[in-house]
Amino acid sequence: MTVLTEAEGTAPGAARRLAWLASDPDSVPLGSAFLRLLCARGQEHLAEIEVTVHPAHRRQGVGRRLLTAALDSAREQERRSVLAQVPCDSTAAAFLARSGFGPALRLGFTRLARRGLDLATVRALTEVPHPGYRLVHWAGHVPEHLLAAFVASRRAMDDMPMEDADHGPMVWDAARVAAATGAVARRGDRLHTVAVADEADGSLVGFTELVVPGTGTGDAQHYGTGVLPEHRGRGLALWLKAESVRLACEQYPDLDGFLTDTALSNLPMRAVNDRLGYRPTHQEVLYQYDLGRGTRVDPLP
Repeated sequence: MTVLTEAEGTAPGAARRLAWLASDPDSVPLGSAFLRLLCARGQEHLAEIEVTVHPAHRRQGVGRRLLTAALDSAREQERRSVLAQVPCDSTAAAFLARSGFGPALRLGFTRLARRGLDLATVRALTEVPHPGYRLVHWAGHVPEHLLAAFVASRRAMDDMPMEDADHGPMVWDAARVAAATGAVARRGDRLHTVAVADEADGSLVGFTELVVPGTGTGDAQHYGTGVLPEHRGRGLALWLKAESVRLACEQYPDLDGFLTDTALSNLPMRAVNDRLGYRPTHQEVLYQYDLGRGTRVDPLP
């Protein structure tokens, strides 16, 4: 007999979190499930799930009970889709496929190693002229005089390839920007942003974000990178990302490298990463369960 224990927590302004712990009659833990009920505007229909079962207790129905409890809860909360991200060809991927989830988005993970990186080449990319544009950068919270322009620039991510994922629009305002920045700071990391300003009107037309571990060591993680549609095709994304790498290498000499992930269908951003020297590490798949229909989504070709 498997006993399930449920708990609930909150992340202010971002998500409600539910958790289940599966244990045997002697209270020995067997596995767990975590469900994030997204609350951000435009994503109220979504939930994200993670199920883990100890290898010694797999294929005994523990994972199925945990998953069923989480999906039932998501349905009660009137969610439309549940997402789970797992490594390709893993036991977790097979479990999700057997449980009615379908692959909705494939992601490629890459790394740029600091050792052997030719900074002169990176610096040369940042010095390529881009008439009518200039770079600006800041650490932590957005400077007040740039806040409105930065919020407006976030729509650069609205059309990022999501393939079949029912991810919904990412609606940004000043409060959401502040919450995201604060979350990075609370865990002790450092957020660095580089943006492109249009010299004609001072608007920000693109940006890239990099999170550096608080120790200044290990690998930094790229977050969003985007350029507004009307300013694409001018090399601005490469300019932004090269400047972000250059600044980080100069400010944090003990960094080991840089990590990023990109939808495999996002060919322009993959080309930027390739140009900078990022190398593939692994791939993951975002699986999706359609609560509205109760059936799996159509698989990717």
